[in-house]
Amino acid sequence: MTEADFYVLPASDPEARALFLCRLCDRVLGTGKQMHIHCTSEEEAAHLDQLLWEHKPEAFLPHAMIGADTPAPITLGWADQRPDHQQVFVNMALDLPEDALKYERILEIVVQEPSILQATRNNYRLYQDKGIVARMNDMRKKSR
Repeated sequence: MTEADFYVLPASDPEARALFLCRLCDRVLGTGKQMHIHCTSEEEAAHLDQLLWEHKPEAFLPHAMIGADTPAPITLGWADQRPDHQQVFVNMALDLPEDALKYERILEIVVQEPSILQATRNNYRLYQDKGIVARMNDMRKKSR
């Protein structure tokens, strides 16, 4: 059964989503699950690819663009690009593709920016309508 987690950040800067994504990748890798990061565009995927390389100089987040010759537990894609697995889907594009509902777990990163708040609220309602368990992780409380 699909589950969804929302990580609500105190920041209003959309770049905070990308930086928090790196932390989530660390966590998911620790569980042994594979994850796919669904991006808005090829440009966003390239930006996130660079952030994942630079995240921690002393660590490594093995990742690759969909279609790369090197397999990796973290993939980045956009439009209708999807990996073979259906374990963890990170929705950075905001508009949720219908096939994301087939993944075991969906992750959404929320910042205090009006368009992102609206899109993630819409996704939350969609999960409720589909009977998907949706949890809120309020990172605003944890950052104090």
